[in-house]
Amino acid sequence: MQSKRVYLGTTVLRWLLPLGLIALGAGVALSTRSLEAYNRSPYPLPPTPRFNARVTLPDEATPWLAHARVPVESKLVRGETVADVFSRLGLQGTALRDATDSLAGKVNLRGLRAGNRYSAFFNPDASLASFEMTLDGSGRVEMVRRGNEWKSDWQPFQRRVEVRALQGTLAGSLEESIRAAGGPPMLAYRMADVFQWDLDFSKDLQKGDRFEVLYQQILLDGKAYDVGTVLAAVYDNHGRVHEAYRYGDSGVYYDGDGSPMRKMFLRSPLRYSHITSSFNLHRFHPVLNEYRPHYGVDYGAPVGTPVQVTANGTVVSAGWDKGGGNVVKVQHGGGYMTAYLHLSRFAPGIRPGARVRQGDIIAYTGATGLATGPHLDYRVKLRDTWIDPLTLKSVRDEPIPASRMASFRSWRDNLRAGLRDGVLPRGMQVPDLGPGTQLARGQAAPGPSAEPRESLAR
Repeated sequence: MQSKRVYLGTTVLRWLLPLGLIALGAGVALSTRSLEAYNRSPYPLPPTPRFNARVTLPDEATPWLAHARVPVESKLVRGETVADVFSRLGLQGTALRDATDSLAGKVNLRGLRAGNRYSAFFNPDASLASFEMTLDGSGRVEMVRRGNEWKSDWQPFQRRVEVRALQGTLAGSLEESIRAAGGPPMLAYRMADVFQWDLDFSKDLQKGDRFEVLYQQILLDGKAYDVGTVLAAVYDNHGRVHEAYRYGDSGVYYDGDGSPMRKMFLRSPLRYSHITSSFNLHRFHPVLNEYRPHYGVDYGAPVGTPVQVTANGTVVSAGWDKGGGNVVKVQHGGGYMTAYLHLSRFAPGIRPGARVRQGDIIAYTGATGLATGPHLDYRVKLRDTWIDPLTLKSVRDEPIPASRMASFRSWRDNLRAGLRDGVLPRGMQVPDLGPGTQLARGQAAPGPSAEPRESLAR
């Protein structure tokens, strides 16, 4: 047995030794060729050094580092105070108090909000040299340290309001279609507010619908900041044309005939969502796995989406209601009651007996109770019978008095001209323009396929 092992070891060694020598020779040959190519090159490149964290920058760059102003940028977080910020930036005692007092001399510290951005600049000795903070939608404060004192300067944003006209065709979502037409996506939510009594933006919109809108674009320092008031809007919902014109100081919208857009009930308790399940007296329940009536309409929405009460009324109950989870019930006039199910939480002040007005936020969507995912189950009861919320017929508010109809028609015609021509008639005064703002008449940049066409307004 021992002789067999010796024989096997000798055989293995006899094969491995030549292979090792061959590999060694190949390595030497490759190295030699590389050295020869390097020596023959007219511009030989030195080998690239490996990175070493201890290696310092060249001496030529060192003097510039002392003059470089590299800011430390961050933003206020919830619950954080200015004193907390300055303390984290290295100020203490009297220096911290002086910096806080200097800032308070230019801005209301109680008005600071989470998300306000700031930048801090430091001296070569790591002491704080200057500080800048931007107040969203307002302006910017700059603080510079001079010895033991701070010099502060407030620079308000230059606010400008432009009235713009936009035309487009629905090709996907309303936000995408508005963006394609050259407008801000936020305009979709403004339009949803205007037409909330006549159009359910979760189910009524269809591909190919056309829209026109005349709106205010708010700019700060020449850059688009927000969407202001919608002055006029027209939406062609597959041949059914909806018109809305803002008239009067109260901000009420009226249709082309002078009837108010506002009605007793909103079409939907969510400003912008989609229907996942309709009213059905014989629906298969996804949790209980049995057929039973579904007395409401389900709207899919992420947890925490605000829920609006659809009409004026009084809160009957707000609490846990078995399979409905967290539920709010509101009693309205005419024998109507609305219910909002599967809520994650209630809005402040929502309790039995609380008075609410149409559009008030009463709760936030969730997935409590018997729910497979986050959504809102919205129900309407007329006296003792549950009815389909989507078939609810609303009663309009009072129309414009006859004595003011001539004034309204003149205003409406001017807005129609603005929708058609993209500019407001000369001399037309637009309400709600604050002091210091400027009115420009312009048109949103057209989308790639935008073409001039006849206005939808009658």
